Amino acid sequence: MSRRFFAAEIDVYVPGRWYLSEPTASDGQALDDIWQFIDGKPLRLSGRLRIPLDRPGRPLDIDFAGAGQTPVVNAAVASVFQTLASDTVQLIPADVEGQAAPHYILNVSRLIDAVDEGACRSVERWRPEDGRPDRVGEYHAIEGLRIDPVKVGSARVFRLWGYSLPIILDKAVKVALEQSGCAGAKFTEV
Repeated sequence: MSRRFFAAEIDVYVPGRWYLSEPTASDGQALDDIWQFIDGKPLRLSGRLRIPLDRPGRPLDIDFAGAGQTPVVNAAVASVFQTLASDTVQLIPADVEGQAAPHYILNVSRLIDAVDEGACRSVERWRPEDGRPDRVGEYHAIEGLRIDPVKVGSARVFRLWGYSLPIILDKAVKVALEQSGCAGAKFTEV
C-alpha cells in the first residue's frame, strides 16, 4: 500500500479565531524577508521573534501568520513535529502577543520535487512571457495536487519544489496532530 500525504492548510472556519500578523524582530521591526519561512530551507536567525495579533480571538494550536503564510504552532504541536519530523523542521521560538505560553515558527526545511503531474487535474508552470524570470519552470498553479510517494523517500514533512506554499505531511504526522486536538489547520489528502 502506498503512503498517503496531506496538505496542512489554514482553517478559517474556527469560530472566534484569532488572526496573526507578520512575524517581526523582538523590537517590532519588520523582517527583511517575510517569505523565508516558506522557502523550504534551513534558517539561521538570532534572537526571538515576535508575532503581533492582527485580530484578537481564540488562540489556535497551529495558524498561518500574515500574507507570508508563516506557520506558527504552540508547544503541543511543536512536540509532534519534533518527535516525528525533527530532521526536516526547525522550531524557532516566537512570542505571540498576549500569550504567556510558548509558541514557535515552524520552518519546514526540506524541499522535494514530488508533484505527480500526471495525477493532478491541471498543472501550469511559469513561462518567460509571464514576466517573472525568477519563477520560470516553477509551478504557477496546480489543481487537484497529487504527490508521487516514490519521490518523497523517507521524509514525513516537507514542502514542494516549485510550489512551496503547502506544508505536506505523511499520514502518521496528520494522525498525531489530530490526536493532539490540534485546532487551526485542516488536512486535505494530496
